[in-house]
Amino acid sequence: RTSLSHQATARARMGRRPWKCSRYIKNKPYIKSRYCRGVPEAKIKIFDVGKKKLPVDTFPACVHLLSLEKEQISSESLEAARITANKHMINSVGKDNFHIRVRLHPYNIIRINKMLTCAGADRLQTGMRGAYGKPYGLSARVKINQVMFSIRTTLKGEDAAVEALRKSKAKFPGRQLVYVSRNWGFSPFPKDVFMAGRQMSQEGQIEWKGAIGIIKADGVGTKFASKRSVRLSKLGIYHVSSGDIKERASDAMRLNWTL
Repeated sequence: RTSLSHQATARARMGRRPWKCSRYIKNKPYIKSRYCRGVPEAKIKIFDVGKKKLPVDTFPACVHLLSLEKEQISSESLEAARITANKHMINSVGKDNFHIRVRLHPYNIIRINKMLTCAGADRLQTGMRGAYGKPYGLSARVKINQVMFSIRTTLKGEDAAVEALRKSKAKFPGRQLVYVSRNWGFSPFPKDVFMAGRQMSQEGQIEWKGAIGIIKADGVGTKFASKRSVRLSKLGIYHVSSGDIKERASDAMRLNWTL
């Protein structure tokens, strides 16, 4: 009786399996569906922290955390890394001078085939027969060079963002790279191109990927406004092959007609 109670206590104390059991991608993605119910909630619920609603012009600097391995990242480690980065940025630059965005979302389900550890377990369990496990947790699948975290901040806070992501690296398995972006905030434009295209005048037009236009703010991101890729019917051209019907309004290709 003493041995049985001791084994039961040891089983109750036993924590989660080490992540080396689930770190590597080896099967198809297994996500929540109507066939797979009873999935536990992800530990991370907040993916944007800091001043997430400030416009794109506010924070010119941007630092990314890149994965150097193809692996699975648990939702627990994502939450731990988010807390670490947020705390460091608050202590370094203040709560009003940064925006952290978690770029990974844990949708992949981790399964576990629980085995009994009590006395007489060999009479109850079936070994590898029917070894398909039950949902145990959630993870995100990450590729090589995929962005995991992004921080936009002021130019003075760039070093603090680098240090925040360096601390967050300790929460993940594998290797990561802290990369200082040359772009303006979360936009795809380099800083000099962004400043030239944001003058909002005829002189402020820039050439970008073969089109000429200006850069417009769109929340934390940007829109490139040009006259390229315009629906033919807007130019008064109608053709059967393009699906245009002269009397019917349609916006299937309503792109960039904002100048």
